[in-house]
Amino acid sequence: MVELGQAIREALLTASPAEKVRRARALARHWRMGMLDHRFSAVMPDRPARPARPELLPPNQMPKRGKGGSERGRIALLHALAHIEFVAIDLALDIVGRFGRDFPQSFADDWLRVAGDEAIHFALLDRRLKALGSHYGALPAHIGLWESATETAFDARARLAIVPMVLEARGLDITPMTIERFRNAGDEASARILTRIMTDEIRHVGAGTKWFLWSCSRDDSNAVETWKVLVKRHFRGELKPPFNDSARASAGLTQEFYK
Repeated sequence: MVELGQAIREALLTASPAEKVRRARALARHWRMGMLDHRFSAVMPDRPARPARPELLPPNQMPKRGKGGSERGRIALLHALAHIEFVAIDLALDIVGRFGRDFPQSFADDWLRVAGDEAIHFALLDRRLKALGSHYGALPAHIGLWESATETAFDARARLAIVPMVLEARGLDITPMTIERFRNAGDEASARILTRIMTDEIRHVGAGTKWFLWSCSRDDSNAVETWKVLVKRHFRGELKPPFNDSARASAGLTQEFYK
C-alpha cells in the first residue's frame, strides 16, 4: 500500500496547476477509500514546486489592482484569489505530511478534505478567469504566501494557530465584502463562486481551531493564552477589525482569542 507521506510529497513537488489539482483531489479520494497507509517516512520539501507563471513578486512590487468594478480590476482580484487557493492546496497537504504522525488519523481526514476543497476552489476560479478571457499565471502573484509555512515548519501548534486561525480566518472577515463588490459590478457568477468558498472556509477554520484545542488539551495548556503567544511570535502584523464574529464563531474561533 502506498504511504500517505510519500503521496503528499509527490503532490507538493508537482508544479503544474492542473496536475496539482488532479493529484490533490485523487489523494483525498484515495485516502477516503482506504488506499493509502498512514505512514510518514517521506521528508516534506521546504518549498513546493511552482509553475513558471505566475511571476512571483514581493508585496512592495505587486501592481495595484484598483478599487473599481471594472472587468480588469475584477480579473486582477480573481487572479489574486486563485493564487491564494493554489498555495492553500499545498498548505493543507503539508500540514498532514509534516505533522500527521503526531495526530490521530482523523487529523488526516480533515486536512485532506481541506486540500480537496482548495483544489476545487482553485479550479473554479481559474475557470472563471478563462471565461473572462484570462487565466491563472497571466498576472504576477504574491511571493509571500508560503512564508507562514516556513515560519511554522517545526511546530504543529504554531502552524494551526497561524494558517487556519489567523490567515484563513481573515478570509472570513473580508470575503463577504468581496462578494458584495462583485454583485455590485453585476458579476453574479464570481459572487457565487466566492459564496461557495466562504462556506467551505468556515469548515477549514473550524478544523484548525478543533486541532489546536486538541493539541493544547494534551498538555493542559491554556488554549487562548497559548494562541496569543504563538501569534505574537510567528505572525508579522496585527489582527485588525473588522471581524466577522458570526462566521468565526461558527468555526469555533470565539472572540476571547482575537479581541
